[in-house]
Amino acid sequence: MSTNITIADLNRPGAGGVTPLPRIHDYRGTSVQVCGLYPFVAGGTPPPVGVPLGRATDGTGAVCADPISWFQKGLISAPSAMVLGLNGLGKSSLIRRMVLGAEAFGIHSMVVGDVKGEYADVIDALGGQIIAIGHGKTGLNPLDGGNADEAAEMLRAAGYVREAQEVTEAAHERKKQLVCSLIQIIRRQAPTDREETIVDAAIRVLEETYLGTPTLADVLRVVQEGPEPLHAAALDKGKPGEYERLTNDLEASLQALLMGRFGSLFAAKKTVSMRMDASVVFDVSSLMYADEDLQAAVLLSCWSYGFATVEVTQVLADTGLIARQRYQLIMDELWRILRSSPGMVERVDALTRLNRTVGVGQIMITHSVADFQALPSVSDRQKAQGFIERSKMLFIGGVPPKEVRELRSVMAFSRREEALVSSWNAPGEYDPITGGSAAPIGRGKFLLKTSDAPAYPFQVDFTPVEYELSNTNKRW
Repeated sequence: MSTNITIADLNRPGAGGVTPLPRIHDYRGTSVQVCGLYPFVAGGTPPPVGVPLGRATDGTGAVCADPISWFQKGLISAPSAMVLGLNGLGKSSLIRRMVLGAEAFGIHSMVVGDVKGEYADVIDALGGQIIAIGHGKTGLNPLDGGNADEAAEMLRAAGYVREAQEVTEAAHERKKQLVCSLIQIIRRQAPTDREETIVDAAIRVLEETYLGTPTLADVLRVVQEGPEPLHAAALDKGKPGEYERLTNDLEASLQALLMGRFGSLFAAKKTVSMRMDASVVFDVSSLMYADEDLQAAVLLSCWSYGFATVEVTQVLADTGLIARQRYQLIMDELWRILRSSPGMVERVDALTRLNRTVGVGQIMITHSVADFQALPSVSDRQKAQGFIERSKMLFIGGVPPKEVRELRSVMAFSRREEALVSSWNAPGEYDPITGGSAAPIGRGKFLLKTSDAPAYPFQVDFTPVEYELSNTNKRW
């Protein structure tokens, strides 16, 4: 006995949902021919997890992805991503889409250093906080621990003495690392072991004796005064005049940070506190044409302050003192910091390595692998390669063919994938009739790669609202 089932039967309550299926075309070929289709230029339909980024260019629907959502679902092993692509092809546009989508998921974005002013409008539209850094604007205090003192006090009051001590020690280490990093940038060489020990001792003296938040000027003052802990750190053996000789270069570097070519940006009494209940951007676009060393120093300071603030918030959430909140830190213009001084890779590496345990998503943006290969030492180049290896999501825009060949040391790429991303770096053609030029063929196109499996190519298309928020050529 046969039963005829109609659409009306299926639409009644309890019959289950009916999902329209795409028409699948069948193709037939010999075993000699069909094997030539592999390796495929793209994978199948990606999982519908994360921020909707754009339509799949291979016709398999939409590509949804972001590092936190994929990490929470176990699709990647760490909540980290890297975006690679040449200028003008939409790297910042992709990130803005992620920022908007993440906010809808309840994830706040921390853009810790916006050199080109590409994210301020989006953060402002979301009701977030814009912290403008620059000459005549807000400055930075490298010894500001990101509310660490207040958090430690809250933890002690609640009986979490061990956690309070951990917060205090972590804040101290970040302060020391940042001051030494700034010295390294302005000198273009790392401070000596002795100088790092003296800086460490000076900051500890201030933490034990200073009421409030000390500043870089206070570090200089303590180094000049030379209390007993600093003499011990300097190993001056009690010889008259030896301490002054050993700290002369350190004093000069600290003085230069306060009133040299960096102006007074690092002489602020306090860094503006970040809101933790909304997205935040450190707008440093007023320094776009400033000295590259100054840009690198400001970016690194913003990164350090952002990580410190988020880390303190997560410890408070661990103890139940505040509600848990997810954050993604966006670190653009990576190349500016890495090439500022030999050895800076190690300092950035130490700053960003623990993103999974800190409980924060991380997105790094740079032009190409060539930014890493151009570093002066073999050690720096190898450590910089680790940024890509630890980025479990790679978004690759238009790049030269040699770029993909470099990336093959991290993930497997087919020749078809290489040809695809290489075709996206072609410039737009000039139109003699309109007098303008067409958009570059690769604008908004990206390849999402998470493993050796085939990648997901997609196109970012903006809504009218996003077009207004994504105009980075307003003066034109």
